[in-house]
Amino acid sequence: MDQHPDLEPIAFLLGRWEGAGVIGYPTMESANFGQEVAFGHNGKPFLTYESRTWLLDAEGVKVRPLARETGFWRILPERQLEVCIAHPTGIVEIYVGEVVFHKIELRTDIVARTVTSKEYSAGHRLYGLVNGNLMYAYDMAAVGQPLQSHASAELKKVADFDPGADA
Repeated sequence: MDQHPDLEPIAFLLGRWEGAGVIGYPTMESANFGQEVAFGHNGKPFLTYESRTWLLDAEGVKVRPLARETGFWRILPERQLEVCIAHPTGIVEIYVGEVVFHKIELRTDIVARTVTSKEYSAGHRLYGLVNGNLMYAYDMAAVGQPLQSHASAELKKVADFDPGADA
């Protein structure tokens, strides 16, 4: 299936990415994590998005699942971007931002939480394609803490987008 022409500014994201990074926050100990991210499309002017992470031990072996996210990335005129992300922990985020070449910067516009979710009030995400790898950094404001670094990772593309997988 053909890619929608509006997706050109963010088409570099398409495919499956895997790698590792570091998480930390004042309310937790720093740790290494593994991650898999998949971006796809169905011919319409948005990308599908799915991310899953797991805790890694000192040898890089998966210990247990961590966060999971799913959502949609919509490109707007003038390389503006809207991103909707849902978490199974009862949080939904709406990000707005922009694409400049192979760099994406997003900030939360709206955060909605269920009554049982942890307190979370804002996020800031930076993505960039560096030497063919997808780098990102994620800052968050949660559990009474101001916006600050929470996670960063380097992901390598392990598979190109398979149009049959998102049909």
